[in-house]
Amino acid sequence: MTGRKNLCAHIPIALHEKVSAARAEAGLNTNDYVTQVLTEYYDWKENGGNIMARKAENTRTLAFQIPEELFQRIKEHLEKESRRRGIRLTQRDFVLGLIEQALDEAEREAARTEETAAGQPDEADARYEPDADCPDAGADGEEAEADSEESAENAPADAGEDADSGDGVRSAEWN
Repeated sequence: MTGRKNLCAHIPIALHEKVSAARAEAGLNTNDYVTQVLTEYYDWKENGGNIMARKAENTRTLAFQIPEELFQRIKEHLEKESRRRGIRLTQRDFVLGLIEQALDEAEREAARTEETAAGQPDEADARYEPDADCPDAGADGEEAEADSEESAENAPADAGEDADSGDGVRSAEWN
């Protein structure tokens, strides 16, 4: 841990209430919250008021158009949330939060689906289920093999000697 020094200041009651509410919502103690706020402020100031300047190397632009009514709803929501939190909530932060939340949920759902699928047999591994109309064919195929052997015995003697019709298909008459 780095060395620490006490910082004490008298601030207006309204600002104190905003800071206390935001600190509680962030789940931080006063020391950590004030450290975070001051660090973010000085990062912002050092980057000419643009906190994203240091992160611009690994960013991509995502742009899309939305209906005016939805834009106004978002704008109103951001204003209310900014007042409630005591810090400005930007459109960017709002949209990124929604995207991350949706992706996290999709990834959790995909993981649950994979876990469920892991306990189920793969379609390719599923065993043959005979039709109810075909009582001779068993699930293990033993009866089907016996039937094909019997059919081969009852085949005409010249079945294997039939001429090829030219399309690779042989024909034979069965008794």
